[in-house]
Amino acid sequence: MGNRYAISDIHGCFKTFKRLLERIHFSIEDELYLLGDYIDRGPDSKGVIDLIRRLRKKNYTIHCLMGNHEYMLIEELKHNVWPPGVPETLESFKVSHNNQIAQEYVRWFKDLSYYFELDNYILVHAGLSFYSQNPLLDEYDMLWVRGWYGKLDWDWLEDRIILHGHTPIHKGKIESMRDQIDEDRILNIDNGCVFKEQGLNHLCCFNLGTRELIFESNRD
Repeated sequence: MGNRYAISDIHGCFKTFKRLLERIHFSIEDELYLLGDYIDRGPDSKGVIDLIRRLRKKNYTIHCLMGNHEYMLIEELKHNVWPPGVPETLESFKVSHNNQIAQEYVRWFKDLSYYFELDNYILVHAGLSFYSQNPLLDEYDMLWVRGWYGKLDWDWLEDRIILHGHTPIHKGKIESMRDQIDEDRILNIDNGCVFKEQGLNHLCCFNLGTRELIFESNRD
């Protein structure tokens, strides 16, 4: 049996994503969980999606969650709103408006899941809202919520760990959260790959089995 990895918030950083997969020696025996936000901000959103789809066609196991940026694109298409889209994303698809993106990609975005449950992990893009009896029914907050750590329902969570992205935090904070994971039951793996700031500007990979963190500097 191979390893299980999680990566979040790639944001169009194709070269960085590809290099990180090479570094972890991602193989057909492994499983990869991607926690959303494949597009926008970085230079090659289409390249990121194409790599995921290409690997899947070769029978690599890749599970993909919806991020708020994919959700925004879907909503913009649904309501045909202005602006036309994020310039870097449009350029990567070689179009001038979101409504010109090929339908095969739009369908791919619409088919994304909102969360995964496996063993003692809950994987989600942004986090969970504990105002409702079942946080796994609140799809909006799974994509957008921030500032939710103090509202955990420990009885509902039991011994599960929430793994998420969405809010960029410094490398040292991610490492500290990993070290406290059994006590706090939360790990944010968004190291702000697209943000050129000390402590950020890396794509982070988490090994769900060994709990190793692998950081790849932005190459885009």
